[in-house]
Amino acid sequence: MALMDAMLSGLVAGNMTSAVNVLIEKHGGVQGMVALLEQHGLGSTIRSWVGSGTNLPITADQVQKILGAATLESLAARAGLHPQYLAHKLAQALPQAVAKLTPSGFLQSGVP
Repeated sequence: MALMDAMLSGLVAGNMTSAVNVLIEKHGGVQGMVALLEQHGLGSTIRSWVGSGTNLPITADQVQKILGAATLESLAARAGLHPQYLAHKLAQALPQAVAKLTPSGFLQSGVP
């Protein structure tokens, strides 16, 4: 059972990496994600991800509202996941992904 759990965990992690990459690319890179979250009133949240401090959380419900049902369903289908589960996992993965893409603590030209 542990082997199956490890394999499933690896599969979900790989699917999440793909989903996060597609999502960030679809919205114009990190700058586009910043703009999208700012438009939805989450400017301080996204700035915490880009900054060097603690990442503020985002909820699955916020992810669902920001992306919309169609985008979330499309990403979920590509990742082979249920849309609600994907929203939950994106809420965990997006802060980390944006932080890793902005290691200096600010947006740079040439950063996706």
